[in-house]
Amino acid sequence: MNLLRLIFFALALLSVAIACWQWLAARKFPLHQTIAVPGFAPAISILKPLKGCDETTAASLESWLKQNYAGPLEILFGVADANDPVCVIVHDLLAKNPNPNAQLVVCHNLTGTNAKAAKLAQLEKLAHYDLILISDADVRVPLDLLASFIAPLRDEKTALVNCFYRLANPTSTAMRWEAIAINADFWSQVLQSATLKPLDFALGAAILVRRKALGEIGGFQALADSLADDYQLGHRIAKNGHHIALCPVVVDCWDAPMNWSQVWKHQLRWARTVRVCQPLPYFFSLLANATLWPLLWLLVSLATTLTICAPLTALAFLLIRIGLAQNLQRRFTPERKLVSPAWLVPVKDLLQVALWFSAFAGNKVEWRGRVMKLRRDGTLCIEN
Repeated sequence: MNLLRLIFFALALLSVAIACWQWLAARKFPLHQTIAVPGFAPAISILKPLKGCDETTAASLESWLKQNYAGPLEILFGVADANDPVCVIVHDLLAKNPNPNAQLVVCHNLTGTNAKAAKLAQLEKLAHYDLILISDADVRVPLDLLASFIAPLRDEKTALVNCFYRLANPTSTAMRWEAIAINADFWSQVLQSATLKPLDFALGAAILVRRKALGEIGGFQALADSLADDYQLGHRIAKNGHHIALCPVVVDCWDAPMNWSQVWKHQLRWARTVRVCQPLPYFFSLLANATLWPLLWLLVSLATTLTICAPLTALAFLLIRIGLAQNLQRRFTPERKLVSPAWLVPVKDLLQVALWFSAFAGNKVEWRGRVMKLRRDGTLCIEN
């Protein structure tokens, strides 16, 4: 028991050290800073694959139509069905924000299990410019985003620019739990990874890529069967020797209200995606759980000896974890507001343990009402 207590104490110390490392990596990143370069405004084609809508869709799409950008812009909205209700929203927005280079495209005969990538493959053929920006339908951006987003491409070695995203409107306790994973942990983990090696994947909320680099990997059609099309896009471009840059501007993701079941399915799909894309790092990610290991150490300690030192030390570890997570949340939000209460941080960590086991316990994911089987190479096949 003494040996077990020593092992768990070492793991508790390690988890807190990793949490501090992530916080330090995040502190060094120039979050929310504009990096626009005056006079640098090359032409951009913006591709927006769409399916369905909710009460936040119109405002999110309009933020792209109102971009304050000095260069030529082309915006292509892609849908698979002309009767999709989002078409009405797009038509109304185009009438309010007339732009001869903005249009709605109905993408027929999609090929591939990833409908988003399949739409992008068709929109790619219609895009006129050498810089292509893709973004999800629920992403709302500041009106000066493009001026900063384009700046890293002044370096010819940079082929792809992406940015962090935050969950902007958690309307339920379940969504506030997910907000801790996104608004506190995810972005700091990405920056922690960047301290070890150059970024070799992309974050999918908004991605700007050179058409030449995209063509080298086979275009979006090459990703039409991949679940993590954003990860694969960045990973394959990085494997070809190109540099990936992170823009310090943070974009907002606005989601329809979700309950615990919906959020769990979303998180499970994400967990299994990461497990397939990066199996070894995901396996060892459990070591960074700064709630699990202090609690296990405390339980073993209480089973061997009754002393006040163990509870106080475990409490100190837990308070450090909560404090770092809440600070990261504040930094990630321009208004420096907290969207998730402190008590949800350890709850999120313990639920993360269940997600970790579930990620290895199966290979099925649910995406937009479809159940699909996730293969070892990250591609999908339809289950039903």
